[in-house]
Amino acid sequence: FQQFSDAGSSSRKEHVKVTSEPKPGFLERLSETSGGMLIGLVTFLLAFYVLFTNEGRALRTAKSLDEGLSLVVPLDSIHSISQQNEGRLVHLAGALSTSKPLFDPSYGLSIQAVKLKRNVEMYQWVEYEDSKEYEEDGEIKKETKYSYNTEWKSEVVNSRNFDREIGHKNPSAMAVESFTAVSPNVQVGSFVLSKGLVDRIDDFKQLSLSHLEDPHGDVTRREDYFYHSDNPRRPEVGDLRVSFFYAGLSGDDPHLGSADRVSLQLFLYFASSLPNSETRKYFSLSSKVTVIARQRGDQLVPYRTKSGDVLEILYPGDLSVEEVFQKEQESNTMKTWALRAAGWLSMFVGISLMTRIFYTLVDWFPVVRDLVNVGLKVFAVCVASSLSLLTISVGWLFYRPLWALLLMLLSAVPILVARSRVLPKKQQ
Repeated sequence: FQQFSDAGSSSRKEHVKVTSEPKPGFLERLSETSGGMLIGLVTFLLAFYVLFTNEGRALRTAKSLDEGLSLVVPLDSIHSISQQNEGRLVHLAGALSTSKPLFDPSYGLSIQAVKLKRNVEMYQWVEYEDSKEYEEDGEIKKETKYSYNTEWKSEVVNSRNFDREIGHKNPSAMAVESFTAVSPNVQVGSFVLSKGLVDRIDDFKQLSLSHLEDPHGDVTRREDYFYHSDNPRRPEVGDLRVSFFYAGLSGDDPHLGSADRVSLQLFLYFASSLPNSETRKYFSLSSKVTVIARQRGDQLVPYRTKSGDVLEILYPGDLSVEEVFQKEQESNTMKTWALRAAGWLSMFVGISLMTRIFYTLVDWFPVVRDLVNVGLKVFAVCVASSLSLLTISVGWLFYRPLWALLLMLLSAVPILVARSRVLPKKQQ
């Protein structure tokens, strides 16, 4: 059974659909619970894999970073290549440089940078839905509110999947495609960066288009966008707008985005009172990066540590060796804790799904059902915490045996606490 109601204007429309179905019987609910138990088992087993492999990865990465810190050689100059450092892990900082500018001939745009990204958006209908379920007259009813709004989107929104496509139809493709151009040769001083290092240059900033004219008769520039539209102020579904972003600036005379235009104004203000060398030292607009990698001739390539990890590090700015490795250790710690949390959550969800059958067996007794639900949640929290700590300790066993034994003992605490609270209740 379905009910509809419409409201809204031409730019935003909405309707409500109500569907109903008979309340599922006991056997049907039990069948659904059985399917959930299988999903729960897979999720439960996946948690062990995530937790165990994460600890080995974290400890291996930490050892590799310690090894790199003890071996890295800071270079005295980025403009001369010393054969003494061949094959060694080196540290250098300097401005990025590219052999030639990047072009987008379709819009008459060029910039001396490592990367140039064209971002194309289309004005499209977007569907939003908000659902709620309730029980009425022995049936389960689901009320879904569908709303439609026109927005700029970088991806094509398939209107065929809408609940109501009539009046909200989008084009199936964009006439202009997004792309990212990458300079084939990127250097810091006399050293050529590897593809892995170039991939790390991703601090994109929007490019100002104020210096450009309209490239075609059907394209209009407004602020920092090119519009394929008859009226950019009132776009229609299917209209396009194009913006550009750059990363890894190479050179001191680009057409910059709004943030970098402030730097340019500061540069011009102070330039008159400083010598040329000092001006370039403090206000150079070229992107400066810090790199730690292996020197191979005039190239900077990945360095493989004894632990098996690869060191190929790049950060924006001028950082010391200690600052770079501190950032890497902090990143490793954050990733480790994030995966630990994901592993624990996966285990908790898995246990909850596998024990859901006990809730289903008593769900027609409201008081008993609520008590069982609370008990199952507490059980899932305690068991997930204990097994997570136990799995982490096994992962540490070959690297830090004393800490592993301590974690094994600690893993029993949640179970003991839960047991100690259950026994007094049984005695009562």
